[in-house]
Amino acid sequence: MTMIKKLLGALALSLTCAVAGAAEGGYALERAPNRINDMAALQNGAKLFVNYCLNCHSANSMRYNKLTDLGLTEEDIKKNLLFSSDKVGDLMKIAMTPAMGTKWFGAAPPDLSVIARAKSTNLGPSGADYIYTYLRTFYRDASRPTGWDNLVFPSVGMPHAMWERQGGMTLHRTTVAEEAKDDGSKEWVKTVASYDPAGFSSVKTEVLANYTGHATDSVKLEPVNAKLAAKYDSDVADLANFMDWMAEPVQLERKKIGVGVILFLLLFFVVAWRLNSVFWKDIK
Repeated sequence: MTMIKKLLGALALSLTCAVAGAAEGGYALERAPNRINDMAALQNGAKLFVNYCLNCHSANSMRYNKLTDLGLTEEDIKKNLLFSSDKVGDLMKIAMTPAMGTKWFGAAPPDLSVIARAKSTNLGPSGADYIYTYLRTFYRDASRPTGWDNLVFPSVGMPHAMWERQGGMTLHRTTVAEEAKDDGSKEWVKTVASYDPAGFSSVKTEVLANYTGHATDSVKLEPVNAKLAAKYDSDVADLANFMDWMAEPVQLERKKIGVGVILFLLLFFVVAWRLNSVFWKDIK
């Protein structure tokens, strides 16, 4: 019984850590649509990755010809995904050096080969969830060097490379907090900070008389063009699933093998159990 309690305690601790990781940066991660078995979605994700991510981020652990595992032919790759000087067997490298990235963005853009695995948590949000939420929570902020900020990664140095596909966004952050007055007493104040699609902000404050609640902080991000944003969300889901696949291209095969191994062990357990019963029945 003591061992069971310890195991349950460890499981509860793991779940708590997973939830905390999901909320890192103050914004809970949303679950990405699972399209890891959808070859058309992964192909679209590969196209988006090459066109929008591979300009600044490398994927040095992935070769272009590995994309044939997604149903693409080498001719498809040459025609639609390769730059003029690249070859099908090349790694997904970029021309920008780390020094250039540091100069332009403040830090060298990371390699994205296994970023989905790096951002995954045990028993919690996956790396695809992180990428899916991150790419959908950019908003304009004219005070930032790049003109952009992000809810998942505040003060991010990366601009929103796919903003034209998403369209404009408005953000409203509402906070309720207790603040000190000049006479030393305290009062509850509601603050609404808004960012328009151009990145210009406005702040409104309101004293809440007779407020009996607690401190709150909520964010509402709304698209200017809902139809365009919905198409963008679908594209980002494809991109997130492709990056999840890229982090471990053999994962589908691994899962199939894993199911087979578990079934074999279950069958072996039944056989071993019956043999044990037959072996000991006369001895007892």
